[in-house]
Amino acid sequence: MADVDYCVVGAGFAGLTAALRLKQAGRSVALLEARDRVGGRTFTVTRDDGSWIDRGGAWVGPGQDRIHALMDEFGVPEYKQNHDGDAMMIVDGKKHRYGGTIPWSMSPWAVTNLGVGLTVLEEMCKAVPRESPWEAKKADEWDRISLAEWIEKNSLSKQAREMLDMALAGTYTSAASETSLLWMLTQMGSGGGPGFVIGGKGGAQDARPVGGMGAIYRPMAAELVDALHLSQPVQQISQDADGVTVSAADVTVRARRVIVAIPLAIATSIVYEPALPVDRAFLHQRMPSGAVIKVSVIYDEPFWRADGFSGQSSSPNSPATLTIDACTDTADPGIMCIITEGPAARRLTKLDEAERKAVFIGELVDRFGSKAKTPLELHEQNWTVERYSGGGMIGHAPTGVLTQFGYTLRPPCGRVHWAGTESSAVMCGWIDGAVRSGERAASEVMAAETAAVS
Repeated sequence: MADVDYCVVGAGFAGLTAALRLKQAGRSVALLEARDRVGGRTFTVTRDDGSWIDRGGAWVGPGQDRIHALMDEFGVPEYKQNHDGDAMMIVDGKKHRYGGTIPWSMSPWAVTNLGVGLTVLEEMCKAVPRESPWEAKKADEWDRISLAEWIEKNSLSKQAREMLDMALAGTYTSAASETSLLWMLTQMGSGGGPGFVIGGKGGAQDARPVGGMGAIYRPMAAELVDALHLSQPVQQISQDADGVTVSAADVTVRARRVIVAIPLAIATSIVYEPALPVDRAFLHQRMPSGAVIKVSVIYDEPFWRADGFSGQSSSPNSPATLTIDACTDTADPGIMCIITEGPAARRLTKLDEAERKAVFIGELVDRFGSKAKTPLELHEQNWTVERYSGGGMIGHAPTGVLTQFGYTLRPPCGRVHWAGTESSAVMCGWIDGAVRSGERAASEVMAAETAAVS
């Protein structure tokens, strides 16, 4: 049995950050990870030619100060996401090629409706307290209705409805009908509003770390190598008056306190003794993750740039909901990323690998021409079936959950503390939010021990 000051469960960015800050503060720590790798819902693969692919979370943006602080700490520079060239939106089978942020060739009525809808949501986000959204003046009203219901009431055309659904619900990798309006306002408001969430330049997809997210999490793991235990899914956490006992596959850890930094969707896989308070246990049951498939398609060069495209395209309800240029800082080779979310991703999961590949390539050929027919490689990451992720890149709250159980997101349950991007009041859902949550939890456990001594 390992005997340490603190135990951390989960080696994504939340858990890595918590363990690193504890070690830097002079505390002994054990970090248990169920997978055979670190990184959690980020996953960087390096190719033989030195280029890399981010198969999970990849971007950083303005205001994400804590992930940028980690990048500075480990000497990882950023490079700007390519936005040069035209984007494309496909609605009702018609392609709209456009520069800027709005496809003006679409129905002026639909475009105006889209703009008004996003402006209204920006203002609604400001009315939600970041730390306690369940205390918003209209919390009960907004938590009773789904995002789909709001879109239906505020869309005056089919095109506007489809665009709003794609822009908003896609973030949660679930159908709009599955997501509470209050949760959407909470999550988007934590980053500054929908303009930041769906924005490229100056928004959530503004830049990427050179070397991918692995350039950050690998040196973090290297500093924790003596504390890190891979392939150790935690089975039980027992707490008593003196500490906690954390039992994993082949390791048992005795510690003063434990930080659980795994997705809410799989937190129920751990047996807690004594049982967690009812509302916290119910939160675990009621905040699932969605479905998302991320595909990286490798070409000799980014041919779409020479053809005047930025690589960004979107098509509601299609097998390739979004595409984005995913080249490294050298733009060699050409890497096109496809992200398919929600119901469309679930449908694709029912196909076999060859069928999915044919669908993906077909979508790229349709949008960017015959040069897309013959990629060098295709890397598919289906987060939907990731055992230790529980689904998509962020959990979401269906209707009624935040107002009933949201208050349990951050407070510890005795000696069990919580981290994870969904628990962050700032940049909830992003890697930066995960880092913030890890730093908060590390501070909590140390403060609790200081209070106990005094």
